[in-house]
Amino acid sequence: MATKSLKARNNDIANTSRQMEILSNGIFANGELPTFAAKIKETGHFPLRPKKLEILQINLGYMCNQVCEHCHVDAGPDRKEIMTVETMKQCLEVIQKTDAHTLDLTGGAPEMNPNFRWFVEEASKAGIKDFIVRSNLTIIRANKKYYDLPQFFKKHNVHVVSSMPHWTRGKTDKQRGKGVFDLSIKALQELNAVGYGMPGSDLKLDLVYNPSGAFLPGDQMALENDFKKALKEDFDIDFHSLFAITNLPISRFLDYLIASDNYEDYMHSLLDAYNPAAVENVMCTNTLSISWDGWLFDCDFNQMLNLKVASKVKHIKDYNEDLLQDRNIIINQHCYGCTAGAGSSCQGVVA
Repeated sequence: MATKSLKARNNDIANTSRQMEILSNGIFANGELPTFAAKIKETGHFPLRPKKLEILQINLGYMCNQVCEHCHVDAGPDRKEIMTVETMKQCLEVIQKTDAHTLDLTGGAPEMNPNFRWFVEEASKAGIKDFIVRSNLTIIRANKKYYDLPQFFKKHNVHVVSSMPHWTRGKTDKQRGKGVFDLSIKALQELNAVGYGMPGSDLKLDLVYNPSGAFLPGDQMALENDFKKALKEDFDIDFHSLFAITNLPISRFLDYLIASDNYEDYMHSLLDAYNPAAVENVMCTNTLSISWDGWLFDCDFNQMLNLKVASKVKHIKDYNEDLLQDRNIIINQHCYGCTAGAGSSCQGVVA
């Protein structure tokens, strides 16, 4: 298990231009597989265009207390990119004037941003209907200063979306590091103790599953039932929903695919599972992603490939929703991950 990010290890995959080179050449350049643009032209979805903006997803920084095997952000303790108060204030101005109903805070571990609590307090005043924080769970037990996060989340009615690769210790620790499972179970129990995830509770607690290897997730509802049964029987844990997310071939997962000689087979699997119905509701059509330094992207995955929006407005300080709505969405071969099977987004399946 790596203890440093690809960037800290000087791995060439940490370079976004190298990732784009891999995704644009090989089996796609030689015609063995159609590019994503060619595929969605076949099914009448090109160019991909935004619909009504519903979700603002803000990355508060790439710093994290974990170094997970498949992290598409390449997050870790050694990543120092953190959103400043100045950029947070620019985001708050946009939150106050947009009609988007969901604010989605992510990272790294967003809670590690030193101004995280201030930002949550300020943003919670803006009338957002669904206020999401994506937590890796272990952060709640990482340090005493985080022990009261369950109470803090409850105070601001934060919707907690938590990473949980599996209901067993072995599979979870393999993907996320030794000891992660036990800490995650403890954190879930503490969230339950303040009312999160309980039957009938308005304090929403959802889990996120992504496969541990070079394969696509199974049926989301079946996985949810398995998770609920196992976590309830073994640890008396309750939660509301499970989101099954496909691993996209970027960053650490791309590195894993290449190192394990699975890249071409995995891309074939994604293409074979291509579902035109999933294209209709991919998250880039209703979401705008904002990076820790304020740049705008069609989605979190494009952010990690440094593919900024195709608009005159590229930074949060220049935000103009009308101009941003009148753009084509930037696509590349990694987008096959969001359109395979029932589709995949940060909110789970889409079709």
